[in-house]
Amino acid sequence: MIPVLFLVATTITPNYSSSGNQTSEDQPKSQHILPTLLVLSLLLVIIVLLAWYFLRLRNQRKAVVTTVDKKIPNGILEEQEQTVVLLPRSPSASRTYLPIPVDCLEEEFRLRSADDGKLFREEFNCLPSGYTQGTCDEANKEENKDKNRYPNILPYDQSRVVLTQLEGNPCSDYVNASFIDGYTEKNKFIAAQGPKQDTVADFWRMIWEQKVATIVMLTNLKERKEDKCYQYWPDQGCWTYGNIRVAVEDFTVLVDYTIRKFCVQYQQASDTSKTPRLVTQLHFTSWPDFGVPFSPIGMLKFLKKVKLVNPSFAGPIVVHCSAGVGRTGTFIVIDGMIDMMHLEQKVDVFGFVSKIRDQRSQLVQTDMQHSFIYQALLEYYLYGDTELDVSSLEGHLHKLHNTSAPLDRVGLEEEFKKLTNMRIMKENMRTGNLPANMKKNRVLQIIPYDFNRVILSMRRGQECTDYVNASFIDGYRQKDYFIATQGPLSHTVEDFWRMVWEWKCHSIVMLTELQEREQEKCLQYWPTEDSVTYGDYSIEMKGDTLCDTFSLRDLVLTFGPEKQTRLVRHFHFHGWPEIGIPAEGKGMIDIIASVQRQQQQSGNHPIVVHCSAGAGRTGTFIALSNILERVKAEGLLDVFQTVKSLRMQRPHMVQTVEQYDFCYRVVQDFVDIFSDYANFK
Repeated sequence: MIPVLFLVATTITPNYSSSGNQTSEDQPKSQHILPTLLVLSLLLVIIVLLAWYFLRLRNQRKAVVTTVDKKIPNGILEEQEQTVVLLPRSPSASRTYLPIPVDCLEEEFRLRSADDGKLFREEFNCLPSGYTQGTCDEANKEENKDKNRYPNILPYDQSRVVLTQLEGNPCSDYVNASFIDGYTEKNKFIAAQGPKQDTVADFWRMIWEQKVATIVMLTNLKERKEDKCYQYWPDQGCWTYGNIRVAVEDFTVLVDYTIRKFCVQYQQASDTSKTPRLVTQLHFTSWPDFGVPFSPIGMLKFLKKVKLVNPSFAGPIVVHCSAGVGRTGTFIVIDGMIDMMHLEQKVDVFGFVSKIRDQRSQLVQTDMQHSFIYQALLEYYLYGDTELDVSSLEGHLHKLHNTSAPLDRVGLEEEFKKLTNMRIMKENMRTGNLPANMKKNRVLQIIPYDFNRVILSMRRGQECTDYVNASFIDGYRQKDYFIATQGPLSHTVEDFWRMVWEWKCHSIVMLTELQEREQEKCLQYWPTEDSVTYGDYSIEMKGDTLCDTFSLRDLVLTFGPEKQTRLVRHFHFHGWPEIGIPAEGKGMIDIIASVQRQQQQSGNHPIVVHCSAGAGRTGTFIALSNILERVKAEGLLDVFQTVKSLRMQRPHMVQTVEQYDFCYRVVQDFVDIFSDYANFK
């Protein structure tokens, strides 16, 4: 590159006259032009060299990715190839890290997170790559090579799962899976690759022979258009894989994971069928390949469920992702370190990963997964298990409100203060803070995060027309089940209806009056009678019914250019003052039930929920919807983590300690009204 530029610079010559002699008029110019060209050429060479240097540096060291740059619906995504990339070893790989006492965990996490997680990367790069004397002879046999999903992720001979050899097939004892120790329990897990189409029978044979009762699946079948795992179970009915018959008994879909229960039976022509067994698969669906979940809350709930489901008499827990090393290793380490935390009041992530890498190479595959382990452990240490059984709610409420022993009580205020101490991620509010969008925000402190804001279609030739102050919020069973938004302003009302139309919403929940304390809190965006038009959208009143605590309006929304119509039901809750809470909880229970019935009839598209600013009352309604749904389904509730999760999706959700307390009280009202809550599952 440099010689070419030099040639260009030296072949440029001054102008000559037609006679071939340089004129005296041109000579001064040439004296100035030549040095100038040389200087410019030199500068160009320097710029090219710098660009080449930084490009090479960028390729050598992966850039840190922020939630804004690379957020996908389920989490944070790292830039990686679709093959399993084995990361280069650090020159300082001989360094070790000591265990961390739990009371130092928060400070250590803060130190390691500084400078874009530089110390986390250093620690991860110092991990040993695995069992240095380990062999993979069986995995490398010609007959077994096609059974491996990735040619460089192979089980060691000394820790591989050995199947019973099938008659006449000497290599039929091979499956890409390794025994992995827990913190105190030998061979607690089997880390496996996601089955391929031609290894499904081997996978189920392993489940049967190892007396496995629980399968933990940490990948989706397809990710970024790549096959990550073959579907090794039937959607319904039963299917036979080799000699193993698998029948679907039941399944439950939740927002972060799906639970499937299978009846598994070994069948052989020469023998009578053996007694069937129950195998439960817990499929975590919110973990992106080569990345981490957006928050560890869902993973910790999932891990707790795995522990509850797995019976004490069962064999190892099978854990698999696609390759069976990255997400698989991360899950196993979190489990082991929580056990260590309880037993020894310290954690040793570095030591534990080093140990289990002797059993399967590359367990915990990226520095982002490594730091996520610490994030999950810190979350667990700071907040613990805040889940309650409904039967213990009354005692917990008494404890929260007990003021006779202030030094001993948990205290409602103390519990809520942990939520208000959560950092608001202002760096992730870039779009809402653009000058063109600032005037569209009713309250400047309540702006949607970029990673889950509701995006409208951009209007041709008009910048920033994709913005509306609204956030997607997860429901109990479904991601992006709610849209939390502010009450429309006069200049955002068309955007409000455009959002309702484009996201196919059939339900709007309004939790404010139009005016409160002599101030406008929301523009009336529907007609009192007949119809009203905002830009391309017309709204016609079809019915207005006053229920006990809310008005129910049936509106017909028409998109003008295409003359298409849609029925939208408007639930307007009355009796919730801007400061304070409703007088009783039954009205809230009633409106939530009515909205859910409407959703079942209209196809479960997002529910638009708003108050004035779209945070306090809006967050409380969504929290209660999710909490009551879980109470009905599982008889469990976790008010703290439900609200914490909402605050990570939109700032200031559930704004006051009174609103937080109201969540508990409504659940207690629900249990009192429907004491046999099992009837509502």
